[in-house]
Amino acid sequence: MASPFALRAFTALADVQPNMADLKIIGIVIGKTDVKGFPDRKNIGSERYTFSFTVRDSPSHFVNVTSWGKEDYIRPLSGSFRVGDCVIIENPLIQRKELEREEKFSPGTPSNYKLLLSENHSRVKVCSSYEVDTKLLSLIHLPVKESRDYYSLGDVTANGHSLDGRIINVLAAVRWVGEPKHFTTSDRRKGQRCEIKLYDETEPSFTMTCWDNESILLAQSWVPQETVIFASDVRINFNKFRDCMTATVISKTIITTNPDTPEANILLNYIRENKETRILADEIDSFFKEPINLNTIVDVYTVKQLKEKASKNEGKTDPFYGILYAFISTLNIDDGITKVVRNRCSSCGYIVNEASSTCLTCNQDSFQFRPVSLSFDMLVDLTDHTGTLQSCGLAGSVAEDTLGCTVNQFVAMTDEQKTELKWQFLLERSKIYVKFVFSHRARGGLKVSILSCKRSDPAEASRSMPQEGHT
Repeated sequence: MASPFALRAFTALADVQPNMADLKIIGIVIGKTDVKGFPDRKNIGSERYTFSFTVRDSPSHFVNVTSWGKEDYIRPLSGSFRVGDCVIIENPLIQRKELEREEKFSPGTPSNYKLLLSENHSRVKVCSSYEVDTKLLSLIHLPVKESRDYYSLGDVTANGHSLDGRIINVLAAVRWVGEPKHFTTSDRRKGQRCEIKLYDETEPSFTMTCWDNESILLAQSWVPQETVIFASDVRINFNKFRDCMTATVISKTIITTNPDTPEANILLNYIRENKETRILADEIDSFFKEPINLNTIVDVYTVKQLKEKASKNEGKTDPFYGILYAFISTLNIDDGITKVVRNRCSSCGYIVNEASSTCLTCNQDSFQFRPVSLSFDMLVDLTDHTGTLQSCGLAGSVAEDTLGCTVNQFVAMTDEQKTELKWQFLLERSKIYVKFVFSHRARGGLKVSILSCKRSDPAEASRSMPQEGHT
């Protein structure tokens, strides 16, 4: 569509020079940092605040923009736009950038200059997408690095310690986006953290962590198993606790969502073609995932209502969550036949063949064999007054919390002890938090994974049980 803005009224970033007056620039925001406060050296006891963003107006030209000022100016300005918004910048100060110092902490740009915003003279206006030329909007899908300049996740894993501390580019698909976690540091500063699981054709699971609010907000918009990202300038480290390589989003990082490049389109086609047939996060979530915030799950169902919901499914694939007040009616942990403990790869979480004790997924292209660990992996039936849900998944740490023992303690039990343990749970009404995924391959059209199972309070259960008409 044609833009209502007269482009001749704007200065292109390619033409920006120092001492230019009445400057007006239009561009799309491709990166942004959080607001930070620093002690004001000129006014002891007070603070100055700052944030930066990166704006782009053509495939070849983008520039960093920084604003300093009082908190009541900086925070509203920062909050007025996000990555992906188109902005008009009026009367910025043009300053030559100090390459070595500034690009150590800021995104690298092709420009020799940076823009500074003044509280008294500069202005930032957010444009409606309907007002902007589509060519400008399309820049949000163009990586800031050459489209082939990236590591596959398999390359990162294979290189291992040699990449520790390096800053690289990564092209990957989003497997899962975790819930943001908020914390307070020892010096009372508030922080946040969000963990994302990535994957590609070469690696089934790879962790990327965001520590700033802006990248976390961006990550929350990603649709798992449908989104591809090009993350330029992420830091790679070896995580000793997890014994694997991980990526961290830093102040230099610019993430391009669903990049419009041949390499990204190949990966997007791969994840779409393998979405149904490939064993992805659903099978191993309870082994690897950060716990879901159970306080956000409030919908209460009966078994009958869930079966009706599954029968009305019209091709939906998004999971949903709920609470069941039910009891475990089948728990085969003592018959010596049913398999309830399996070996899993400590790196990717996949079930490992017992005969080889080797993860074929992780070790097929690597000489570094990954350790395996025991993990609960069982199916139970859940029953309430309206019916039974069969073959519900109970695995990993959730199973340990439910049974009240570790997997190693369970393995050491006698058959009599396992039977005694079983009867502590059978036919005892519980409050069960559950994840549901519509699947034509699952029994009854619904794949059920237990997130938490605790003895229920009878009064709470009576108050919370839904009416039969509720779905």
